[in-house]
Amino acid sequence: MQETSPLNLQQVQLLSQLVDGLSAEQMAWVRGFLAGINHSVRQVGQPGAVAATGNASAPQLTILYGSQTGHAQEVAEQAKARATAAGFKVELFAMGDYKSSRLKHDKLLLVAVSTQGEGEPPDDARDFYDFLHSDNAPRLDGTRFAVLGLGDSSYEKFCQAGKDFDTRLAALGAERLVSRVDSDVDYDTPAERWIDDAIETLKLLKPLKQAAASQASTTGAAANLMDSFTLAALAGGVGATATAEPHYSRKSPFDAPVLENITLSGRGSSKEVHHLELSLEGSGLTYEPGDALGVVVKNDASLVDELIDTLALDPQATTTTHDRTLSLRDAFLGAYDITTLSRAFLEKYAALTDSTELRTLLSAGNEAALRDYLHGRDVLDVVRQFPARKLKAAEFVGTLRTLQPRLYSIASSLAANPAAVHITVGAVRYDSHGRARRGVASTYLADLDRTGASVPVYIEANRNFKLPQDGHAPVIMIGPGTGIAPFRAFVEERQALDAPGKNWLFFGDRNFRTDFLYQREWQRYVKDGVLTKIDLAFSRDTEDKVYVQHRLREQGKAVYEWLQEGAHLYVCGDAEHMARDVHTALIDVIAQHGDLSQEAAAEYVKTLQREKRYQRDVY
Repeated sequence: MQETSPLNLQQVQLLSQLVDGLSAEQMAWVRGFLAGINHSVRQVGQPGAVAATGNASAPQLTILYGSQTGHAQEVAEQAKARATAAGFKVELFAMGDYKSSRLKHDKLLLVAVSTQGEGEPPDDARDFYDFLHSDNAPRLDGTRFAVLGLGDSSYEKFCQAGKDFDTRLAALGAERLVSRVDSDVDYDTPAERWIDDAIETLKLLKPLKQAAASQASTTGAAANLMDSFTLAALAGGVGATATAEPHYSRKSPFDAPVLENITLSGRGSSKEVHHLELSLEGSGLTYEPGDALGVVVKNDASLVDELIDTLALDPQATTTTHDRTLSLRDAFLGAYDITTLSRAFLEKYAALTDSTELRTLLSAGNEAALRDYLHGRDVLDVVRQFPARKLKAAEFVGTLRTLQPRLYSIASSLAANPAAVHITVGAVRYDSHGRARRGVASTYLADLDRTGASVPVYIEANRNFKLPQDGHAPVIMIGPGTGIAPFRAFVEERQALDAPGKNWLFFGDRNFRTDFLYQREWQRYVKDGVLTKIDLAFSRDTEDKVYVQHRLREQGKAVYEWLQEGAHLYVCGDAEHMARDVHTALIDVIAQHGDLSQEAAAEYVKTLQREKRYQRDVY
């Protein structure tokens, strides 16, 4: 380190102490802040001159984010760091914390928002979204704004929340700083460009005063520092110094040894559910109940070989991904998504074929037929049905999106399981359109052998799904199927910390005999008094199918009483059906037992969400 770095020994030690132990979100903020300083140093043109930060004459910028899992918040924090370094006075708000009365006064606005389910904004952004689309929203003439949408192009309403914010702000009279950006699951690069473009445009609106060289605590050494000691070094820790711990992320995961791989579902079950325990020993990784474990996955080798053979391409031909050069086979194994079908892929691939049928499928008015076609098919199905002649490897690679890590709700408490992490995995295996299908991550994890196996992982913090800080607060947990995972962590944590608050679990699945996940643990918790109440719904054990929302209605009086006592309510699992039905049942329960109208009950539920007493982790 000392042989190549412009830093002296004391500076190296200070930097090592700073980096050591930073969380993922803290590291993201540092990267953004340092990138902003670096950008400002380069733009000023005078050695040692740095853009003024926080001076009284600097323009006021407001940054809003709507985030379910934390990605939009991460981008917003990076934007704040970059804008601050560029000389703006910046205020950052989660949309749920932003007072809508400010909107007409905030003249410079950056918005980063994700999309959930079928085109909906995140739970924490719903109130602001509704206000913006109401008759109470003010005219925004004189306001300048930019919107970044985060989404998944495999969903029909890709980045719909971002599109809605962008359209509505413009309709209210605000003017775009830069065009809206719709980013797919691989959002890093488009997000960075959006931040760059927005800040450069903001600078043109009103020149910023530059701090005098005598006022800058950092001179030309700052530029040398950023040139020589790169952000990449920060992201991975100060590798050459013995005191710095490595920093693990989705781009640099930790190889976690497998400790246990236990099948939870019983013999004869229609499902295949596994409990995995992984070692984090020596990684420095920490987590809280409610967080997720990111698993860096690879595609099935046999599927990769079939695809390459069908395309008549050379598996050893080299191709350049966004950050490295690989053989085509290795790129298909670990760099590109070859299973998830989306309209975006079909549009790109159609341009490489002569297929009138494929173009017709993508034409306006055929949305229902397209949805049907996408269901149960993958990339191999498409290239077999619509072959492209003399296709080059680079052309086909250009149709694919980056293979993304898979997130699993953590099913353990670090307080109860030091240096280990547990997850609950439902293996996806089925037949469709004449071929056997396998979930990319789920079957990879389910088939792992305990002996010598390891899994590349990192921690994905979820700041919108957390236990109450007050250990006395009652907790109601609703998690059917593998949605039970975070609630196992919740109860382990409450027990490990001797939290005196009451705990109530609603769990459901198909059959009591084969699908009661973690049955013995829940029975022990009930016996020990850790679990105050448990309500079960096994839909295939009765003539009339019974689900968790039915149990919620049956227990409505007690549920309302717990909420009145200050209970926090959590829902984890399927967003499309279960979470919607539970939400409807919750409003009905509150209306009935609180003697309220449906409108008043819905407002009661919104208040729970604002107070972070109703949180959802749905997918």
